[in-house]
Amino acid sequence: MYSFTFSFSDFLSTYWQKQPTVIKGGFSNFEDPISPDELAGLAMEPEVDSRYVARQGENWQVEQGPLTFDNLPEDHWSFMVQAANHWHPGAARLVSPFRQMPGWLFDDLMISYSTPGGGVGPHFDQYDVFIIQGSGKRRWRVGPRKDDYQECFRHPSLRQITGFEPIIDEVLEPGDILYIPAGFPHDGYALENAMSYSMGFRSPKQQELLSSFADFIIENELGDVHYENPDLPARAHYGELPAAESQGLISMMQNLMQDPVVMQQWLGEYLSLSRHNMDVISADPLWQGEELASLLMQGETLFKIGGLRAFYHQGNPQIVYIDGEQYPLPEGCESAAHWLCNQDSFSIQEVGALIHQPELLALLTKLVNMGYWHPAE
Repeated sequence: MYSFTFSFSDFLSTYWQKQPTVIKGGFSNFEDPISPDELAGLAMEPEVDSRYVARQGENWQVEQGPLTFDNLPEDHWSFMVQAANHWHPGAARLVSPFRQMPGWLFDDLMISYSTPGGGVGPHFDQYDVFIIQGSGKRRWRVGPRKDDYQECFRHPSLRQITGFEPIIDEVLEPGDILYIPAGFPHDGYALENAMSYSMGFRSPKQQELLSSFADFIIENELGDVHYENPDLPARAHYGELPAAESQGLISMMQNLMQDPVVMQQWLGEYLSLSRHNMDVISADPLWQGEELASLLMQGETLFKIGGLRAFYHQGNPQIVYIDGEQYPLPEGCESAAHWLCNQDSFSIQEVGALIHQPELLALLTKLVNMGYWHPAE
Protein backbone atom coordinates (compact mmCIF):
# COMPACT_ATOMS: atom_id res chain seq x y z
CA MET A 1 0.00 0.00 0.00
CA TYR A 2 1.29 3.46 -0.89
CA SER A 3 1.28 6.29 1.65
CA PHE A 4 2.65 9.82 1.74
CA THR A 5 5.61 10.85 3.87
CA PHE A 6 4.12 14.34 4.30
CA SER A 7 0.93 15.99 5.51
CA PHE A 8 -1.46 16.23 2.58
CA SER A 9 -3.57 18.77 4.47
CA ASP A 10 -0.53 21.03 4.82
CA PHE A 11 0.23 20.59 1.14
CA LEU A 12 -3.30 21.65 0.17
CA SER A 13 -3.23 24.79 2.29
CA THR A 14 0.21 25.83 1.02
CA TYR A 15 0.40 24.76 -2.62
CA TRP A 16 -2.90 23.53 -4.11
CA GLN A 17 -3.73 25.72 -7.14
CA LYS A 18 -1.26 28.30 -5.82
CA GLN A 19 2.24 27.30 -6.87
CA PRO A 20 4.19 24.29 -8.15
CA THR A 21 6.47 22.38 -5.83
CA VAL A 22 8.72 19.33 -5.63
CA ILE A 23 8.22 16.95 -2.71
CA LYS A 24 11.41 14.94 -2.42
CA GLY A 25 10.73 11.44 -1.16
CA GLY A 26 6.97 12.00 -1.18
CA PHE A 27 6.70 8.20 -1.24
CA SER A 28 9.37 6.25 0.61
CA ASN A 29 10.85 3.09 -0.90
CA PHE A 30 8.71 3.59 -3.99
CA GLU A 31 8.29 0.60 -6.30
CA ASP A 32 6.66 0.66 -9.72
CA PRO A 33 3.16 -0.86 -9.55
CA ILE A 34 3.45 -1.93 -13.19
CA SER A 35 6.39 -3.05 -15.36
CA PRO A 36 7.35 -1.44 -18.68
CA ASP A 37 6.36 -4.66 -20.46
CA GLU A 38 2.92 -4.65 -18.82
CA LEU A 39 2.48 -1.01 -19.76
CA ALA A 40 3.46 -1.77 -23.36
CA GLY A 41 0.92 -4.60 -23.37
CA LEU A 42 -1.82 -2.14 -22.39
CA ALA A 43 -0.68 0.29 -25.10
CA MET A 44 -1.19 -2.42 -27.70
CA GLU A 45 -4.87 -2.88 -26.79
CA PRO A 46 -7.38 -1.03 -29.01
CA GLU A 47 -9.65 -0.15 -26.07
CA VAL A 48 -6.83 1.63 -24.22
CA ASP A 49 -5.93 5.25 -24.97
CA SER A 50 -2.18 5.36 -25.67
CA ARG A 51 0.33 7.51 -27.53
CA TYR A 52 3.94 7.31 -28.76
CA VAL A 53 6.10 10.44 -29.03
CA ALA A 54 9.64 10.54 -30.44
CA ARG A 55 12.08 13.30 -31.36
CA GLN A 56 15.04 13.47 -33.70
CA GLY A 57 16.55 16.92 -33.50
CA GLU A 58 13.66 19.31 -34.19
CA ASN A 59 11.54 16.64 -35.89
CA TRP A 60 8.78 15.15 -33.79
CA GLN A 61 6.83 11.96 -34.43
CA VAL A 62 3.50 11.14 -32.78
CA GLU A 63 1.45 7.95 -33.11
CA GLN A 64 -1.88 7.22 -31.47
CA GLY A 65 -2.55 3.75 -30.12
CA PRO A 66 -2.93 0.89 -30.36
CA LEU A 67 0.87 0.80 -30.60
CA THR A 68 3.07 -1.88 -32.15
CA PHE A 69 6.63 -1.04 -30.92
CA ASP A 70 8.27 -2.03 -34.19
CA ASN A 71 11.64 -0.56 -35.25
CA LEU A 72 12.07 1.69 -32.22
CA PRO A 73 14.99 4.12 -32.11
CA GLU A 74 17.58 3.77 -29.37
CA ASP A 75 16.49 6.81 -27.38
CA HIS A 76 14.48 10.07 -27.36
CA TRP A 77 11.09 8.38 -27.32
CA SER A 78 8.26 7.85 -24.86
CA PHE A 79 4.93 6.14 -24.79
CA MET A 80 2.00 6.95 -22.53
CA VAL A 81 -1.09 5.08 -21.38
CA GLN A 82 -4.05 7.19 -20.33
CA ALA A 83 -6.39 6.01 -17.55
CA ALA A 84 -4.06 3.14 -16.67
CA ASN A 85 -5.88 2.82 -13.34
CA HIS A 86 -8.91 1.60 -15.34
CA TRP A 87 -7.00 -1.39 -16.68
CA HIS A 88 -4.36 -2.44 -14.15
CA PRO A 89 -5.20 -3.17 -10.49
CA GLY A 90 -1.66 -2.50 -9.33
CA ALA A 91 -1.64 0.93 -10.97
CA ALA A 92 -5.06 1.63 -9.47
CA ARG A 93 -3.66 1.19 -5.96
CA LEU A 94 -1.45 4.22 -6.52
CA VAL A 95 -4.61 6.35 -6.57
CA SER A 96 -5.50 5.47 -2.97
CA PRO A 97 -3.36 8.10 -1.16
CA PHE A 98 -4.91 10.82 -3.32
CA ARG A 99 -8.41 10.03 -2.05
CA GLN A 100 -7.98 12.90 0.35
CA MET A 101 -8.96 14.90 -2.74
CA PRO A 102 -12.58 15.14 -4.00
CA GLY A 103 -13.38 12.08 -6.08
CA TRP A 104 -15.32 14.17 -8.59
CA LEU A 105 -12.16 16.18 -9.40
CA PHE A 106 -9.99 13.13 -10.12
CA ASP A 107 -9.64 12.39 -13.82
CA ASP A 108 -7.17 9.57 -14.33
CA LEU A 109 -3.70 8.14 -13.83
CA MET A 110 -1.49 8.42 -16.91
CA ILE A 111 1.68 6.33 -16.95
CA SER A 112 4.61 6.97 -19.26
CA TYR A 113 7.76 5.08 -20.09
CA SER A 114 10.65 7.11 -21.52
CA THR A 115 14.08 6.36 -22.88
CA PRO A 116 16.91 8.87 -22.35
CA GLY A 117 15.85 12.21 -23.83
CA GLY A 118 12.23 11.10 -24.15
CA GLY A 119 9.51 13.65 -23.44
CA VAL A 120 6.72 15.64 -25.09
CA GLY A 121 8.38 19.07 -25.08
CA PRO A 122 7.46 22.29 -23.23
CA HIS A 123 3.71 22.76 -22.76
CA PHE A 124 1.10 23.56 -20.17
CA ASP A 125 -2.08 21.76 -19.14
CA GLN A 126 -5.49 22.99 -18.04
CA TYR A 127 -5.62 20.63 -15.09
CA ASP A 128 -3.69 20.06 -11.88
CA VAL A 129 -1.25 17.17 -11.92
CA PHE A 130 0.93 15.26 -9.48
CA ILE A 131 3.83 13.59 -11.28
CA ILE A 132 5.30 10.70 -9.31
CA GLN A 133 8.71 9.51 -10.39
CA GLY A 134 9.03 5.75 -10.62
CA SER A 135 12.15 3.87 -11.66
CA GLY A 136 14.87 5.92 -13.35
CA LYS A 137 15.47 9.66 -13.27
CA ARG A 138 13.79 12.51 -15.06
CA ARG A 139 14.62 16.20 -15.22
CA TRP A 140 11.72 18.62 -14.87
CA ARG A 141 11.60 22.34 -15.48
CA VAL A 142 8.55 24.40 -14.51
CA GLY A 143 8.02 28.05 -15.42
CA PRO A 144 5.81 30.83 -14.04
CA ARG A 145 2.17 31.12 -15.08
CA LYS A 146 1.74 33.89 -17.67
CA ASP A 147 -0.74 34.74 -20.40
CA ASP A 148 1.72 35.54 -23.20
CA TYR A 149 3.43 32.22 -23.93
CA GLN A 150 3.55 31.58 -27.64
CA GLU A 151 2.52 28.24 -29.09
CA CYS A 152 4.87 26.56 -31.54
CA PHE A 153 3.75 23.90 -33.96
CA ARG A 154 6.45 21.26 -34.30
CA HIS A 155 3.78 18.61 -34.84
CA PRO A 156 0.00 18.86 -35.37
CA SER A 157 -0.64 16.54 -32.41
CA LEU A 158 1.57 18.41 -29.95
CA ARG A 159 0.59 21.73 -28.34
CA GLN A 160 4.01 22.98 -27.35
CA ILE A 161 5.10 26.47 -26.35
CA THR A 162 8.28 28.48 -26.74
CA GLY A 163 10.90 28.45 -24.03
CA PHE A 164 10.39 29.72 -20.50
CA GLU A 165 12.61 30.67 -17.58
CA PRO A 166 12.25 27.93 -14.97
CA ILE A 167 11.26 28.59 -11.38
CA ILE A 168 11.78 24.86 -10.71
CA ASP A 169 14.62 22.86 -12.24
CA GLU A 170 14.95 19.48 -10.53
CA VAL A 171 15.94 15.90 -11.20
CA LEU A 172 13.27 13.56 -9.86
CA GLU A 173 14.21 10.19 -8.44
CA PRO A 174 11.97 7.27 -7.41
CA GLY A 175 9.31 8.41 -4.92
CA ASP A 176 9.69 12.14 -5.64
CA ILE A 177 6.50 14.04 -6.47
CA LEU A 178 6.20 17.14 -8.65
CA TYR A 179 2.96 19.10 -8.30
CA ILE A 180 2.05 21.45 -11.16
CA PRO A 181 -1.12 23.59 -10.99
CA ALA A 182 -3.06 24.26 -14.18
CA GLY A 183 -1.49 26.84 -16.48
CA PHE A 184 2.14 26.52 -15.34
CA PRO A 185 4.41 25.59 -18.29
CA HIS A 186 6.61 22.56 -17.82
CA ASP A 187 9.03 20.34 -19.68
CA GLY A 188 10.35 16.96 -18.59
CA TYR A 189 12.71 14.49 -20.20
CA ALA A 190 14.24 11.23 -19.03
CA LEU A 191 17.89 11.02 -18.09
CA GLU A 192 17.71 7.23 -18.27
CA ASN A 193 14.99 4.68 -18.88
CA ALA A 194 12.26 5.93 -16.59
CA MET A 195 8.66 5.45 -15.50
CA SER A 196 6.44 8.40 -14.53
CA TYR A 197 2.95 8.45 -13.03
CA SER A 198 0.77 11.51 -13.63
CA MET A 199 -2.24 11.87 -11.35
CA GLY A 200 -4.57 14.35 -13.10
CA PHE A 201 -7.30 16.42 -11.44
CA ARG A 202 -9.56 18.21 -13.89
CA SER A 203 -12.22 20.75 -12.97
CA PRO A 204 -15.04 21.44 -15.45
CA LYS A 205 -15.32 24.72 -17.34
CA GLN A 206 -18.42 26.90 -17.23
CA GLN A 207 -19.22 26.11 -20.87
CA GLU A 208 -18.93 22.37 -20.19
CA LEU A 209 -21.35 22.63 -17.26
CA LEU A 210 -23.84 24.72 -19.21
CA SER A 211 -23.66 22.46 -22.27
CA SER A 212 -24.18 19.35 -20.14
CA PHE A 213 -27.07 20.94 -18.25
CA ALA A 214 -28.78 21.94 -21.49
CA ASP A 215 -28.44 18.36 -22.79
CA PHE A 216 -29.87 17.05 -19.52
CA ILE A 217 -32.89 19.37 -19.75
CA ILE A 218 -33.61 18.26 -23.32
CA GLU A 219 -33.08 14.53 -22.69
CA ASN A 220 -35.39 14.60 -19.66
CA GLU A 221 -37.99 16.81 -21.39
CA LEU A 222 -37.80 19.45 -18.67
CA GLY A 223 -38.41 23.17 -19.07
CA ASP A 224 -41.10 22.74 -21.73
CA VAL A 225 -42.77 25.98 -20.60
CA HIS A 226 -43.40 29.06 -22.72
CA TYR A 227 -42.97 32.61 -21.51
CA GLU A 228 -46.27 34.17 -20.45
CA ASN A 229 -47.15 37.74 -19.47
CA PRO A 230 -50.92 38.26 -19.10
CA ASP A 231 -50.28 41.87 -17.96
CA LEU A 232 -48.43 42.78 -21.17
CA PRO A 233 -48.69 46.57 -21.72
CA ALA A 234 -48.97 48.38 -25.04
CA ARG A 235 -45.79 50.16 -26.07
CA ALA A 236 -44.65 53.05 -28.15
CA HIS A 237 -41.25 51.55 -29.04
CA TYR A 238 -41.63 48.24 -30.88
CA GLY A 239 -37.89 47.50 -31.02
CA GLU A 240 -37.15 48.12 -27.34
CA LEU A 241 -36.67 45.23 -24.88
CA PRO A 242 -38.19 46.31 -21.55
CA ALA A 243 -36.09 45.38 -18.53
CA ALA A 244 -39.02 43.56 -16.89
CA GLU A 245 -39.52 41.31 -19.92
CA SER A 246 -35.81 40.59 -20.23
CA GLN A 247 -35.73 39.67 -16.55
CA GLY A 248 -38.77 37.43 -17.04
CA LEU A 249 -36.94 35.42 -19.69
CA ILE A 250 -33.81 35.19 -17.56
CA SER A 251 -35.91 34.09 -14.58
CA MET A 252 -37.37 31.25 -16.65
CA MET A 253 -33.87 29.87 -17.09
CA GLN A 254 -32.83 30.51 -13.51
CA ASN A 255 -35.90 28.73 -12.14
CA LEU A 256 -34.68 25.46 -13.62
CA MET A 257 -31.27 25.92 -12.01
CA GLN A 258 -32.88 26.71 -8.65
CA ASP A 259 -34.76 23.40 -8.52
CA PRO A 260 -32.68 21.31 -6.07
CA VAL A 261 -34.04 17.98 -7.33
CA VAL A 262 -33.19 18.80 -10.95
CA MET A 263 -29.76 20.15 -10.07
CA GLN A 264 -28.81 17.22 -7.84
CA GLN A 265 -29.80 14.69 -10.48
CA TRP A 266 -27.97 16.48 -13.28
CA LEU A 267 -24.82 17.10 -11.24
CA GLY A 268 -24.70 13.56 -9.90
CA GLU A 269 -25.11 12.05 -13.35
CA TYR A 270 -22.66 14.47 -14.98
CA LEU A 271 -19.87 14.10 -12.43
CA SER A 272 -20.17 10.30 -12.21
CA LEU A 273 -19.70 9.79 -15.95
CA SER A 274 -16.15 8.73 -16.79
CA ARG A 275 -14.27 10.51 -19.59
CA HIS A 276 -12.29 7.34 -20.37
CA ASN A 277 -13.06 3.78 -21.38
CA MET A 278 -13.33 1.21 -18.62
CA ASP A 279 -12.75 -2.52 -18.55
CA VAL A 280 -16.47 -3.31 -18.26
CA ILE A 281 -17.36 -6.95 -18.88
CA SER A 282 -21.01 -7.85 -18.36
CA ALA A 283 -21.65 -11.03 -16.40
CA ASP A 284 -22.22 -14.12 -18.55
CA PRO A 285 -24.20 -15.99 -17.43
CA LEU A 286 -26.15 -13.42 -15.46
CA TRP A 287 -26.20 -13.68 -11.69
CA GLN A 288 -29.45 -14.35 -9.87
CA GLY A 289 -30.07 -12.52 -6.62
CA GLU A 290 -30.05 -15.70 -4.55
CA GLU A 291 -26.70 -16.71 -6.05
CA LEU A 292 -25.14 -13.34 -5.28
CA ALA A 293 -26.47 -13.38 -1.72
CA SER A 294 -25.05 -16.86 -1.20
CA LEU A 295 -21.69 -15.77 -2.60
CA LEU A 296 -21.48 -12.83 -0.18
CA MET A 297 -22.60 -14.90 2.80
CA GLN A 298 -19.83 -17.40 1.99
CA GLY A 299 -17.31 -14.61 2.54
CA GLU A 300 -16.67 -13.46 -1.04
CA THR A 301 -15.68 -9.85 -1.68
CA LEU A 302 -16.99 -7.84 -4.63
CA PHE A 303 -14.56 -5.39 -6.24
CA LYS A 304 -15.37 -2.18 -8.10
CA ILE A 305 -13.86 -2.01 -11.59
CA GLY A 306 -11.02 0.45 -12.10
CA GLY A 307 -12.10 3.99 -12.88
CA LEU A 308 -15.78 3.56 -11.99
CA ARG A 309 -17.14 6.85 -10.63
CA ALA A 310 -19.81 6.58 -7.94
CA PHE A 311 -21.10 9.47 -5.82
CA TYR A 312 -23.92 10.60 -3.57
CA HIS A 313 -24.86 14.09 -2.40
CA GLN A 314 -24.09 15.18 1.14
CA GLY A 315 -27.27 14.86 3.18
CA ASN A 316 -28.95 12.68 0.53
CA PRO A 317 -27.52 9.15 0.59
CA GLN A 318 -30.86 7.81 -0.62
CA ILE A 319 -29.64 8.18 -4.22
CA VAL A 320 -26.31 7.05 -5.65
CA TYR A 321 -24.97 8.10 -9.05
CA ILE A 322 -22.89 5.51 -10.90
CA ASP A 323 -21.34 6.03 -14.34
CA GLY A 324 -23.82 8.72 -15.36
CA GLU A 325 -26.99 7.09 -14.01
CA GLN A 326 -28.94 7.58 -10.79
CA TYR A 327 -29.98 4.65 -8.61
CA PRO A 328 -32.41 5.26 -5.73
CA LEU A 329 -31.67 3.10 -2.70
CA PRO A 330 -34.54 1.33 -0.92
CA GLU A 331 -35.73 2.94 2.29
CA GLY A 332 -33.53 1.93 5.20
CA CYS A 333 -30.59 1.05 2.93
CA GLU A 334 -28.91 4.47 2.89
CA SER A 335 -25.71 3.06 4.44
CA ALA A 336 -25.08 1.27 1.13
CA ALA A 337 -24.15 4.64 -0.38
CA HIS A 338 -20.99 4.65 1.74
CA TRP A 339 -19.60 1.30 0.67
CA LEU A 340 -20.72 1.66 -2.93
CA CYS A 341 -19.20 5.12 -3.40
CA ASN A 342 -16.32 5.41 -0.91
CA GLN A 343 -14.81 1.93 -1.07
CA ASP A 344 -13.12 -0.16 -3.75
CA SER A 345 -14.85 -3.30 -2.54
CA PHE A 346 -17.52 -4.59 -0.20
CA SER A 347 -18.38 -7.87 1.48
CA ILE A 348 -20.98 -9.24 3.87
CA GLN A 349 -19.14 -7.34 6.60
CA GLU A 350 -20.41 -4.07 5.10
CA VAL A 351 -23.73 -5.33 3.78
CA GLY A 352 -24.76 -7.09 6.96
CA ALA A 353 -28.48 -7.69 7.44
CA LEU A 354 -29.24 -5.62 4.32
CA ILE A 355 -28.46 -8.75 2.31
CA HIS A 356 -32.01 -9.81 3.16
CA GLN A 357 -33.50 -6.62 1.68
CA PRO A 358 -34.97 -7.79 -1.68
CA GLU A 359 -34.84 -4.41 -3.45
CA LEU A 360 -31.23 -3.73 -2.45
CA LEU A 361 -30.18 -7.25 -3.43
CA ALA A 362 -31.86 -6.71 -6.80
CA LEU A 363 -29.88 -3.48 -7.29
CA LEU A 364 -26.58 -5.11 -6.30
CA THR A 365 -27.29 -7.98 -8.68
CA LYS A 366 -28.01 -5.52 -11.47
CA LEU A 367 -24.72 -3.66 -10.87
CA VAL A 368 -22.74 -6.91 -10.82
CA ASN A 369 -24.42 -8.12 -14.00
CA MET A 370 -23.58 -4.80 -15.68
CA GLY A 371 -19.90 -5.49 -14.86
CA TYR A 372 -19.43 -2.60 -12.42
CA TRP A 373 -18.55 -4.91 -9.50
CA HIS A 374 -17.12 -8.41 -9.75
CA PRO A 375 -15.81 -11.25 -7.57
CA ALA A 376 -12.08 -11.45 -7.04
CA GLU A 377 -11.37 -13.79 -9.93
